[in-house]
Amino acid sequence: MSSIRTVGIIGAGTMGNGIAQACAVAGVDAVMVDVSDTAVSKGLATVAGSLERLVKKDKLTAADRDAALARIKGSTNSEDLKAAQLVIEAATENEELKLRILKQVDGLVAPEVVIASNTSSISITKLAAATSRADRFIGMHFFNPVPMMALVEIIRGLQTSDATHDAVKALAERLGKSPITVKNAPGFVVNRILVPMINEAFFVLAEGIATPEDIDAGMKLGCNHPLGPLALADMIGLDVCLAVMEVYLREYGDSKYRPCPLLKEMVAAGRLGRKSGRGVYGY
Repeated sequence: MSSIRTVGIIGAGTMGNGIAQACAVAGVDAVMVDVSDTAVSKGLATVAGSLERLVKKDKLTAADRDAALARIKGSTNSEDLKAAQLVIEAATENEELKLRILKQVDGLVAPEVVIASNTSSISITKLAAATSRADRFIGMHFFNPVPMMALVEIIRGLQTSDATHDAVKALAERLGKSPITVKNAPGFVVNRILVPMINEAFFVLAEGIATPEDIDAGMKLGCNHPLGPLALADMIGLDVCLAVMEVYLREYGDSKYRPCPLLKEMVAAGRLGRKSGRGVYGY
């Protein structure tokens, strides 16, 4: 498999522009494609602002910042993805949308190009099957904020070849990331462990075992978590946590994934966390 010199990125939002920045800083050319000029401009501006902050903190020289920015091309023309040896889809977490985009890209780029999805929840095996190159399809689940977070979950679908896995893992390491290899399964590794832990924190809260503040303090001080599970739920969105638990319950068919009734009740009340101004805590 030819070495990856240019990475195509579909989506200029939070994840897309973060991946573009990680590539550019590591010396890899990035082509970031989105549907509107506004989205592309906003993505490029986000990267420029992020790199500027690194310069101010003396973590990057002005020359390196300029070189990194020069490596990112923003575009609304999907034809520009043809320059890439790897295309990473980082569109909104919507299965229909992703399938539509992946079929389009599959028909556009050369047969040897690897396609990856940054999905956090959709089956890689299912997405791969929608393309004509299931052996050259893989999951690359970056974590937010991409420039800061070292982890990338590399998810092998049933059909992913060893050569595809090895090339994508090598690229992740070139980007300064610490990849872990995961078999395709709902939630992969991190969210499979994390979201049920958040759900359990709601059971502890509902049973009146401790106050929200004490539950969060216990996990921060006892497990060295930077944020307690209830504060983290507010940040993620209680509706998102509930939706993920419902997926696990449906896909695994195991009652241990049943969502906490208090979590369901709070979502029904519109207390979704930071985005609604009120969750477990008030904002």
